[in-house]
Amino acid sequence: MPATDTTTSAAWTFADAPDQTGRVAVVTGANTGIGFETARMLAHRGALVVLACRSADRANAAAARIAEPGADGSQPAAPPETVTLDLASLDSIEHAAEELQTRHPRIDLLINNAGVMATPYGTTSDGFETQLGINHLGPFALTGRLLPALADVPGSRIVTVSSLAHNRGKIDFSDLAYTRDYKRTYAYGRSKLANLLFTFELNRRLTEAGAPTIALAAHPGFAKSELSRNEPAPVRVIFKLILSPLLEQSTAMGALPTLRAATDPAAKGGEYYGPDRPNEQKGHPVLVSAIPAAHDTEVQQKLWSESEKMTGVVFPV
Repeated sequence: MPATDTTTSAAWTFADAPDQTGRVAVVTGANTGIGFETARMLAHRGALVVLACRSADRANAAAARIAEPGADGSQPAAPPETVTLDLASLDSIEHAAEELQTRHPRIDLLINNAGVMATPYGTTSDGFETQLGINHLGPFALTGRLLPALADVPGSRIVTVSSLAHNRGKIDFSDLAYTRDYKRTYAYGRSKLANLLFTFELNRRLTEAGAPTIALAAHPGFAKSELSRNEPAPVRVIFKLILSPLLEQSTAMGALPTLRAATDPAAKGGEYYGPDRPNEQKGHPVLVSAIPAAHDTEVQQKLWSESEKMTGVVFPV
């Protein structure tokens, strides 16, 4: 079924995001790119934002930038906070979740933004294929550990950032470690499909449990970021000289689908937001459709079960 927008105008902008005063928002990978812009926008809408990043120094530098006055002279209502989080380490995820819940027993927004793209074959500290580990299993574990701080909070949301590349993804349960014929772009697509399978299954479980929390997904289109840094040199040249001038939009525009999923009062659980221009490469955020494979409930549930086994994190819903 085609997705349809929830507003009378497709030109949803930062100005449409409602006031977030009093809300606590955790944004992973918020020191740069889409994550930074999402954190900045939430902070300038009044939220207390926690930047969850692998590098403490970069997180602190980003927090200082966010605290600066905006173009309209506005400043965040509360100074941004930081917490050290390495999604490639289950130990780091556990420690970060404990610290976050000690500081903030109530969390309103969790933005699973951090990720890597097209990395050469490698494994995380826990032995997971790098892209599946950082892009899916890490956010899965973090969400499960933070859910007690979200699940009783009216209006709380979990937003996971996927990608247009999910349409190249396929979940092969016989080789989740991707030890056979590894292709970095397909591994990335697999991890981004996993983001959507996780989001839709999480939202179903939250709904069945009667929790006030909803889960949504978003993708930035073709937005300026540092994700392509792991692509082979020839691909980076093509991005820079050909694709970027034609298709690329600003990082701030790329962050709007995430911001809308996180704040639009009309947004509903299980929805997916992306740019409105043809092929969803750029534009203002609207409801978009995932490929049919993302809605396969059998695969959703099997991936969930495998993710719990791999991470050791069992959700309370």
